[in-house]
Amino acid sequence: MNHKELEEYLLTFPNTWLDFPFGEGTSVYKVGHKETGEGKLFAIIADGSNPLRVSLKCDPQLAKNLREKYESVLPGYHLNKNHWNTIICTGQLNDDEIKDLARLSYRLVTE
Repeated sequence: MNHKELEEYLLTFPNTWLDFPFGEGTSVYKVGHKETGEGKLFAIIADGSNPLRVSLKCDPQLAKNLREKYESVLPGYHLNKNHWNTIICTGQLNDDEIKDLARLSYRLVTE
């Protein structure tokens, strides 16, 4: 999965927009009210990373299990290590699995 494909997928979620609160080079996907800027982040992409790196919110037990199973799943970079994973898109997780984790991240911040 490349940056453009993942971005297009993330932006299909209701009330989602792209923001750059950490400056250029870090794409932050938020859900909420774009007009007011109020929203919760659910995905962060390190722009220009090769392979692509994406951070997603995750259930703590699932996050731990994924890290134990895949060397390409790391504790969230500069995020709460219990609730966030950074995924290095090397092919260990296929596109559908990454999409499932993105959907879970969205659900965790909207429910």
